[in-house]
Amino acid sequence: MNKTEFRATISLAAVFAARLLGLFMIYPIFMHYARGLSGANARTIGLALGAYGLTQGLLQIPLGLLSDHIGRKKVIVGGLVVFGLGSVVAALSTSIGGVLLGRILQGAGAVGSSILAMVADLTREETRTRAMAVVGITIGFSFAIAVLVGPPLAAVAGLSGMFWLTAVFALVGIAIMLLLAPTPDHAVPRGVNWPTFQQVLHDGELLRLDFAVFTLHAILTASFLVIPSVLDHALRLNVGSEWKFYLPVMIVAMALMVPAIIVAETRGRMKEVFVAAVAAITASLVALAAAPSSGAAAVIALTVFFTAFNAMEAMLPSLVTKFAPASAKGAATGVYSSAQFIGIFVGGAAGGWMLATTGAFGVFAMTIALALIWLAVAAGMRGPAPRQKSRTGAVQAGVEKA
Repeated sequence: MNKTEFRATISLAAVFAARLLGLFMIYPIFMHYARGLSGANARTIGLALGAYGLTQGLLQIPLGLLSDHIGRKKVIVGGLVVFGLGSVVAALSTSIGGVLLGRILQGAGAVGSSILAMVADLTREETRTRAMAVVGITIGFSFAIAVLVGPPLAAVAGLSGMFWLTAVFALVGIAIMLLLAPTPDHAVPRGVNWPTFQQVLHDGELLRLDFAVFTLHAILTASFLVIPSVLDHALRLNVGSEWKFYLPVMIVAMALMVPAIIVAETRGRMKEVFVAAVAAITASLVALAAAPSSGAAAVIALTVFFTAFNAMEAMLPSLVTKFAPASAKGAATGVYSSAQFIGIFVGGAAGGWMLATTGAFGVFAMTIALALIWLAVAAGMRGPAPRQKSRTGAVQAGVEKA
């Protein structure tokens, strides 16, 4: 990467991290703390946890298209403002309905596809996959850090304090965008290219990846409705002390994830690592369902789960850019981002309904069924073609400082 590409990649990955840290910190603590809100039950808690994904999924593509017309930075900064306002609404709420409204508003700041498109704007073809991989790895690290620090912070600040912290992270993201991120020197206004979207929606490999990110985040969101109770029963970890479990598990998971990504990217084993990660997620869910009160099973299963999850978060954005045609990368990342967040909504809403009607075992049964379908879909994928080096030696669009 040249200096501009490196600056663009690191700054935009940092914006992703600032936004996702607050969101992911909610996951391990939301089920416990939301019970104290008026009107809260398993269904409404699951719906509130997943509601963020509904507006995210619906608005990713429209806001991505808007960024084509008025500029990436304007849309991203505006989206972060809306995300911050939603965080404030949730922080001030004392009912599950108010938190639900705040989560919906948070999701309306749907800037994921615009950030990925900006990464593509500011990188050459031969460095773009590497840049997307950096963004993906950053998402994985953000998840690991958030799960570690979320429980002890919530023990001090409560659910309201966590949402206030999320609002602060939104301000950090805005500052990074305005002060550090490069700006493409021009935007190319264009209308909605429906043939391009049709091309993306008819591409079997891209659809596999869309289904993958949908399923990954549906499983994650639903699982965190029951993982806190698993840790309580299996390891006798009360609220605020979960970090004693997450710290060693996440260290091991991240250590195992790195060589898996290296093998996938440098040795042409992307399909094999991908399918193995799906199989690992499936096996971990089966282990948790079979022995929910076993401390050893919880430690091993969740270490495997988080290793595979972090590997997937690192691989998927890179795979999308590998499989997408050069003329359709923006459309591909928009559809991909929408699938991810719809998965969050479905996982939260369906997981909450299953928890209310069938208990924790029903949630595990649902996630295992999703994982098995995903495994069958993943088995048919083809490995990405070797990258062809671009003949252009510089970024096509010049940049200027923000």
